Amino acid sequence: MKYSITNECTECDSCVSQCPVGAIKVVNEQYWIDPTLCNGCEGYYPVPQCITICPVDSPVPFQAKKGRYKKQNRPILNIELFLNGKNNSFASAIVVWEACNLLAQRRSLPWQTDADDALVYERRVKRGKGLLQFWLASHESSGATQQRLTGEDAEEAIANLDIRSTCLHLIYAAYATGVDRPWDEEFTISDRQIENYLGLNKRKDLSKLEKLSLIHTLAVQPCSIMASIEWPRQGRIPGFSMTHEPIWHMVAILHHFEEDELGCKHLVGLTFRVRAGKWASYFLNQQNHQHHTAFYQYGSLPVSLLSEVMGHWQQHEGAVRMMLWLLFKTKMGHDQPVTAKTLMRIAYGEERVSHAYGQSIAQKRLLKTFEGDLETLYYYGIRPVFDPETYPPEIQPLWAKLTDLPDDAEEALTFWTHDGSQQQRLTDAAPRGKWKQVLNGRLLRFDLPETWELKSSQSSKRRRNRRGKRKPVNSQHSTTTLSKDRIVTARKKFQLSQRGLAEKMGKSQSWIRDIENGRFQPNLQDRDVLCKILELE
Repeated sequence: MKYSITNECTECDSCVSQCPVGAIKVVNEQYWIDPTLCNGCEGYYPVPQCITICPVDSPVPFQAKKGRYKKQNRPILNIELFLNGKNNSFASAIVVWEACNLLAQRRSLPWQTDADDALVYERRVKRGKGLLQFWLASHESSGATQQRLTGEDAEEAIANLDIRSTCLHLIYAAYATGVDRPWDEEFTISDRQIENYLGLNKRKDLSKLEKLSLIHTLAVQPCSIMASIEWPRQGRIPGFSMTHEPIWHMVAILHHFEEDELGCKHLVGLTFRVRAGKWASYFLNQQNHQHHTAFYQYGSLPVSLLSEVMGHWQQHEGAVRMMLWLLFKTKMGHDQPVTAKTLMRIAYGEERVSHAYGQSIAQKRLLKTFEGDLETLYYYGIRPVFDPETYPPEIQPLWAKLTDLPDDAEEALTFWTHDGSQQQRLTDAAPRGKWKQVLNGRLLRFDLPETWELKSSQSSKRRRNRRGKRKPVNSQHSTTTLSKDRIVTARKKFQLSQRGLAEKMGKSQSWIRDIENGRFQPNLQDRDVLCKILELE
């Protein structure tokens, strides 16, 4: 049974040290029993110690709060993120990327033991000239007093990391771009904002207290990461170093309570005051970036990514890991080939991939999981483009082969008739040695959702300036407007199916289908080819 403290409490402090689970806390100079920790001393004592030692019988059995929550005077908050309903800028420097990988991949990373017996994750950068190191610190310590965890404490902390805490890490990175000097200035976030960002406001199966407990856990975990940086000189930007600094400072956590008729305090809200670590002065310094003495690196954080992480973190953790990794990877350019083996290591860890070598059953299970996770990415909007040479159709997932299946019934019948006459059919069993072929297979790129692109007035202005400097395109079809009806009519005139036109264009059938459905317009080069094939003037 859980217990709560009434307003009869004399604040004698006798019960705090007696609680075996540390549930009795002093918050805002008031004594409060955290119901998420209290278990009535079960497994420790036959009788709850707070009742035994209290001179005024203040602790009473906990009763969940009933009724609506009153409006309270909360601290002034920073502006809301995702004002356009789609995305928001966020700090995307390599330090933020690797901290995101740490929270997502956890024990799958190659942790090592340093000279002080602390577990450290290292990442070489700039062709081995630079070095990033990451440790975990205790949640109770903060700022300059943070101590790196060692031995079993470090292993336990790594095991207890929640992949959903990457969402809070990215939210902090988004708020950091909204202040001029994030390494000096704080930003303030409330539990209500976090609920909206993560979609927890739609979770009717969780009580208010359960939501607050989850938000508190996720909010403090990114602040337990400490980093050291050795960065070499890069162009005009001088080299710099940083030693054992937190990625995020949890400056303060404000608890908001309401009392019932007995004076028992019920937690009804949280406010977090956070500040970016010293890394931001090197990688998120807009003023020094203009003088070429620091970096200012940012990308686009889609709000849909946060809801995907919260929705798939249990069933498709591998897909979530790849999704978070691609958020940073694709910032380097959309045409970034990557091998399936690299994606597997990110999704499942080096140990699990290595374990599958030589074990056919483990290989089949891992391949099935990998193809399912790729399908999760595809239906979210991150569409893999397979290299036809190293990742041919015969070893591609079945769902990838069926993306070209026409919507029209007659065209679908033609599709399956044509497939049935081929030597290699879509539904045939995978060839022998598929495991090795997939590991060596490459994905040319990932086509990204529109919400992954940050469209701001500043970036639009730069694009307009670049377009103004370009030479005019000499193309007779550059100004031709191709409606979907014109394309469909011309294709049928030449008795071409969507698949046949796709083969002539060197595109996928789904690309032709999207054009004919009016989902997007082809670029100038593709438009010229299309006009030439269909003889459109």
